[in-house]
Amino acid sequence: MSSNASRHTALDALHRSLGATMTDFAGWDMPLRYGSERDEHLAVRTKAGLFDLSHMGEITVTGPQAAVLLNYALVGNIASVGVGRARYTMICREDGGILDDLIVYRLAETAYMVVANASNAQVVLDALTERAAGFDAQVRDDCDAYALIAVQGPESSGILKSLTDADLDGLKYYAGLPGIVAGVAALIARTGYTGEDGFELFVAPSDAEKLWQALTDAGAPAGLVPCGLSCRDTLRLEAGMPLYGHELSTSLTPFDAGLGRVVKFEKEGDFVGREALSEAAAKARANPPRVLVGLVAEGRRVPRAGYTVVADGKVIGEVTSGAPSPTLGKPIAMAYVDAAHAAPGTAGVGVDIRGSHEPYEVVALPFYKRQK
Repeated sequence: MSSNASRHTALDALHRSLGATMTDFAGWDMPLRYGSERDEHLAVRTKAGLFDLSHMGEITVTGPQAAVLLNYALVGNIASVGVGRARYTMICREDGGILDDLIVYRLAETAYMVVANASNAQVVLDALTERAAGFDAQVRDDCDAYALIAVQGPESSGILKSLTDADLDGLKYYAGLPGIVAGVAALIARTGYTGEDGFELFVAPSDAEKLWQALTDAGAPAGLVPCGLSCRDTLRLEAGMPLYGHELSTSLTPFDAGLGRVVKFEKEGDFVGREALSEAAAKARANPPRVLVGLVAEGRRVPRAGYTVVADGKVIGEVTSGAPSPTLGKPIAMAYVDAAHAAPGTAGVGVDIRGSHEPYEVVALPFYKRQK
C-alpha cells in the first residue's frame, strides 16, 4: 500500500452500502453525507444522528508519572481530572502556538487517553513522545485499537439506554465509563462536537459494525439517521466550536482564540509554552488582538474561510469558517475581527464576497445553544 493511499475505517463497507458520498479527510476516506446535509443536520438538532469518527487519533499515556507528564506537555491541569472524567485542553509549542486541541480522558489512576484531531494525530503523538523523555510514563499510539461511533441529539440518551444497563443518567457531560452496549465492550463518553447532548463510544474495530447496526435499529423509531462530516461541520459551527486549521493554528495562542481559560498557570511545575503564554495573556488583557466573533448574513450569500471582513472600506478581519445555517435559515460565519468591531450589534460590518461587500451582523458566539 502506498503511503498516500487513504486509510479506511472499520465501517467503510457499511458506509458504501448506505450510498454515502465519500471524501478524503486528513488521509482517511470518510462519509461526507448519505443524503441531504440539511436533513442530517436537522435530525441531530431534533432527533438523533449517528457518526463514524474512527479517524480521530487515540493516544494512551500510562505509568506512575502519566499525570505529571501530561501536566508538563499540555496547557491544562490534567492531574486534577478525576478517574472517569474528561477535560478539553490544548497542546502548544514553546512559542505558545496551538499544535492541537484535545480531549483527555482519565481511564484509571495512572492511565489516560488523549484524543487528537485526525489531521494532527501524528504531530500530537510525536510531541508527547518527545516530551515524555525523563518521565516514568509510556506514550502509545492506539489509533488502530479503537473505532469511534457517536450518537448525538436529543433522542440519543433514550436510544443508548435501550442497548445498555450502564448508568447513563449518572454520566455527566465530559465524563466516561466502561460499559456493554449491544453486547459490545465500550468506553461510553458523554462528549460531542454538535452542541447537542450525545455520546461517543470507543470500541474495538472488530465490534464497530455490530454496534452501528444495533444503534441504527434501536434508533429507527426515534428518527435516528446516519450523518456525515458535512453536517458535523455545520453543527459545530452553529455551536461556536473551533475547528483546528480554521479557528485554531500554530500561528495563534489559546488567548488569541479566546480560549485562554484552558491554560492553567496555577498548576504545579513548568509546562511547555508557559513563558510565551504568560506574555500572550498579559498582551490580551492590555491590548486584545483580533477577537473571534459570530457573523450572521443579512443576505443569502455564503462566506467562506479566508474571505476578508470589512468596515468603512478597511479590512478588519478574516472569516475562519462559514456555511449556511440550517437552524437559523441564514448564512453564518466565525471570524477574527479587530477588537473595535467585535461587540455584538456593531454596525457597518461586511464580508467581501468576490468583490461585493455583503452586510453582516456581529453576534456573540455560539449561534445556537440547546435548551437544557
